[in-house]
Amino acid sequence: MYSMLFDDSSRREWQDPEIILAAAGLQPGMIFIDIGCGQGFFTIPAAKIVGDRGRVYALDINPDSTERLRNKLSGEGLHNVIINTGKAEDLVFCEECADIVFFGIVLHDFENPLKVLKNAHSMLKKTGWLVDLDWKREPMDFGPPLQIRFNEEKAQKLVQSAGFNVQSISPSGLYHYLITAKPV
Repeated sequence: MYSMLFDDSSRREWQDPEIILAAAGLQPGMIFIDIGCGQGFFTIPAAKIVGDRGRVYALDINPDSTERLRNKLSGEGLHNVIINTGKAEDLVFCEECADIVFFGIVLHDFENPLKVLKNAHSMLKKTGWLVDLDWKREPMDFGPPLQIRFNEEKAQKLVQSAGFNVQSISPSGLYHYLITAKPV
């Protein structure tokens, strides 16, 4: 898969997870859900931010990725993460429990992104936030193929179709945009 073409250290050269999570409003004690977590690029910093009073739920379809995440968490001594391996279309961790449901450059990867967003809606508290960080639909030397990327307008329409009110769309570094939305 294209996401495996770069490791966490090289990815940090063009994407800072702590800055992105701070911009999303993540704070100690929150419940954070990372859909399409991979090996934990955002999961691990989120677990550190929410601390012992918070919780992180992490989901990825790739069992190798979730196993690597388990090993990383163990090495970091983090015990506030619940990991699940499976399809985001099939899983709802909880009803109205999350402060933030986060998609880190993955929304275009799902078989049914609308279903995944509707699942996110059911997991969010009424006061919660949906955060979608995704690739700009521009040619570049890495990332997913251009033809599968969602431009900001398409992503916004999907988010709205799932029952959200989009609050903002803004650039996030050179290669990405960030959508924040509230449940309606």
